[in-house]
Amino acid sequence: MASQNPFNAILKGLEKPDGGEFGKYYSLPALNDPRIERLPYSIRILLESAIRNCDEFQVKSKDVEKIIDWENTSPKQVEIPFKPARVLLQDFTGVPAVVDLACMRDAMNKLGGDSNKINPLVPVDLVIDHSVQVDVARSENAVQANMELEFRRNQERFGFLKWGSNAFDNMLVVPPGSGIVHQVNLEYLGRVVFNRGGLLYPDSVVGTDSHTTMIDGLGVAGWGVGGIEAEATMLGQPMSMVLPGVVGFKLKGKLRDGVTATDLVLTVTQTLRKHGVVGKFVEFYGEGMSELSLADRATIANMSPEYGATMGFFPVDHITLQYLRLTGRSDDTIAMIESYLRANKMFVDYSEPQVERVYSSYLELSLEDVEPCVSGPKRPHDRVPLKEMKADWHSCLDNRVGFKGFAVPKESQSKVVEFNFNGTPAQLRHGDVVIAAITSCTNTSNPSVMLGAALVAKKACELGLEMKPWIKTSLAPGSGVVTKYLQKSGLQKYLNQLGFNIVGYGCTTCIGNSGDLHEAVASAISENDIVASAVLSGNRNFEGRVHPLTRANYLASPPLVVAYALAGTVDIDFETEPIGLSKDGKNIFFRDIWPSNEEIAEVVQSSVLPDMFKATYEAITKGNPMWNQLSVPSGTLYSWDPKSTYIHEPPYFKDMTMSPPGPHGVKDAFCLLNFGDSITTDHISPAGSIHKDSPAAKYLLERGVDRRDFNSYGSRRGNDEIMARGTFANIRLVNKFLKGEVGPKTVHIPTGEKLSVFDAAMRYKSEGRDTIVLAGAEYGSGSSRDWAAKGPMLLGVKAVIAKSFERIHRSNLVGMGVIPLCFKAGEDADTLGLTGHERYSIDLPASVSEIKPGQDVTVVTDNGKSFACTLRFDTEVELAYFDHGGILPYVIRNLINTKH
Repeated sequence: MASQNPFNAILKGLEKPDGGEFGKYYSLPALNDPRIERLPYSIRILLESAIRNCDEFQVKSKDVEKIIDWENTSPKQVEIPFKPARVLLQDFTGVPAVVDLACMRDAMNKLGGDSNKINPLVPVDLVIDHSVQVDVARSENAVQANMELEFRRNQERFGFLKWGSNAFDNMLVVPPGSGIVHQVNLEYLGRVVFNRGGLLYPDSVVGTDSHTTMIDGLGVAGWGVGGIEAEATMLGQPMSMVLPGVVGFKLKGKLRDGVTATDLVLTVTQTLRKHGVVGKFVEFYGEGMSELSLADRATIANMSPEYGATMGFFPVDHITLQYLRLTGRSDDTIAMIESYLRANKMFVDYSEPQVERVYSSYLELSLEDVEPCVSGPKRPHDRVPLKEMKADWHSCLDNRVGFKGFAVPKESQSKVVEFNFNGTPAQLRHGDVVIAAITSCTNTSNPSVMLGAALVAKKACELGLEMKPWIKTSLAPGSGVVTKYLQKSGLQKYLNQLGFNIVGYGCTTCIGNSGDLHEAVASAISENDIVASAVLSGNRNFEGRVHPLTRANYLASPPLVVAYALAGTVDIDFETEPIGLSKDGKNIFFRDIWPSNEEIAEVVQSSVLPDMFKATYEAITKGNPMWNQLSVPSGTLYSWDPKSTYIHEPPYFKDMTMSPPGPHGVKDAFCLLNFGDSITTDHISPAGSIHKDSPAAKYLLERGVDRRDFNSYGSRRGNDEIMARGTFANIRLVNKFLKGEVGPKTVHIPTGEKLSVFDAAMRYKSEGRDTIVLAGAEYGSGSSRDWAAKGPMLLGVKAVIAKSFERIHRSNLVGMGVIPLCFKAGEDADTLGLTGHERYSIDLPASVSEIKPGQDVTVVTDNGKSFACTLRFDTEVELAYFDHGGILPYVIRNLINTKH
């Protein structure tokens, strides 16, 4: 039973400068423990949460002691509970979360519990970050046209979320068209310090998208978790986490002229990947911090998943407070935030002597050493300095197929494909840019790179440079504020002139919503095996993610996106080769269109104003006409429509009883898929377009849905039937069973038939046979996509045996009752001689009390092979979830059994 908080003795009042009180807070200095002064700031946030929530039931005094003793305990991989201050949902992940909440209410009803107990106990911010389809691009009315298209396609999904905002308490829904979830979080939702009922405490957040980490730039501790884990957090369950190590990253000096925040973040990403920061916090400090704007910090924080850290954290300082003023937070709120953080030793004042904090390891970067760069052609941490780009591109053409190779024969590398574009002769070569997109929360939150791109456009237009008309260009800012300052600066017209019209405020090219290329361009690429390029200011460039026809995808700053679009190719040395010809026939070089840092700073200073943020976010609270006109049913239980292709009741709680099913082993399972390294959640559960020949397409066609209304997998995450069919449906899937053939197919082992993954899985299920997946390193890297765990579970996958797992994906598998196993160090399927044609048995004890986190288990095959694996249930709480068949059944049974 919960008891009174044993730390109530350190509950203090925080006085206002002019008398009165801001509220009460749990004072860390009042503990009089010298170890706290040496703790990283990010760990202090975990400590305060443990103290405030200590009830000797879910959070215990010994957990508080573990965190205070972080210096000694963190190397030992100790487990702690963490209760974040709030949960952030994006609509793609929010829909399944609300579907699950609605299902849980139904299940509670059937089991005789009080269905109204299923309500978020922790504040939930749900942003309808609608995915803008770049079908309507080069036009002035693109935003309105895309909004109308989105509402027509997604009316049912939006209506369902509007129902959820009324049916569930403690849930704020931000309507569509407002911006990308992470930028809205940074500019509007981030509290920095909460004041709830007179109790003050630091804002902290877990979100259902891995780039939730962007908020770390604001000094708010936040990271991505699986949708399943987020739902449990919403329902009052503490998150069980391993107390992380913290890498101290010292920044010195300032960036050179012509170097952008994007160049910095790509450099930081490569450095941290090399250092190894998976499962760790990274905390930035040093005198270089004063040279980084809040937007620069947010850009670095956003990319945490790409360098592998749980967080890239920037403690609150004067620059944070300046940003809060700029974005329209009130003076009273900012005074409360500063007073609280200073009083609780969570504020960094660089004008004062710094106490040396302890870190698990140390890195240092001199900002002067950063140079212009891009990353690609297939991974965000494969950084290429701009001056080496041409040479690197040619080596990629030569190299064997892989992360840095396309294996194009020498004699084919210079081929020129002639085609006809709207009646005009045109040519296409390897490396030619066909998509150029200023997109993604990573960079569109940063005025310096956005206005930098606009200045490049201005200089290019004045010199008479033009874009090739077949390049699909688009601009999708993360919030409406960007439009306001681009217009105020007078620079938007130059972007428009080059074809970078604003298409909407949401995720676009970065998640595969580029729309179709012009038919002539598409044919020229596919019929001649051209390695075409996309250049985008996003954070992810995994194969098959950006567009099926762009095999080379480069991440670049917004100004570089414009420059490469003007050049029309990535096969260029910007230092020696011209980008194009001026009006009077002179060669124009990169240096002729590149703005100086002073030029950018000047236009940022005069164009980015607090009133813009206030006006943008006041409009959010009023909604918009299309949203306000949505009529939704009342009632706390949802009326499921069996004919709906968007919202469908999943079978998670079918036949659920009050008794947990207990742990399950695996007996004589077939291998459904046999993978190598770096299988991402995009490979497992794509978010982009639904291929016309896929099982999901067949399902939709059978239900009378026209192909043009297929929409994306992301938009249909509320329908388990489609998402199960979309599992392992990525067109770039490489399955060893197919011996080099790429695509979403596998071999049904008993018959040797080649089938779609879904059809093979259904055949195994109908035969009553379990399946497993074999994989290499970094299985499940990429976006924190809960369907990448839900989908395999619905296909009948009982276990995944991999060399290593991405943190969130492993947690999601546990949440769905799928067993994650790791090969022992130095071993994998190949070294063990496994072909995947064997049958696999994993024997687990019948009682969960006999299983220990991280223990070894033996896997036995039907041909006599036997090998040890590490059972990747990492905590006792995860074992409890497994015992219950998953996290959601565990929560329901707990809520029914809980009397206090």
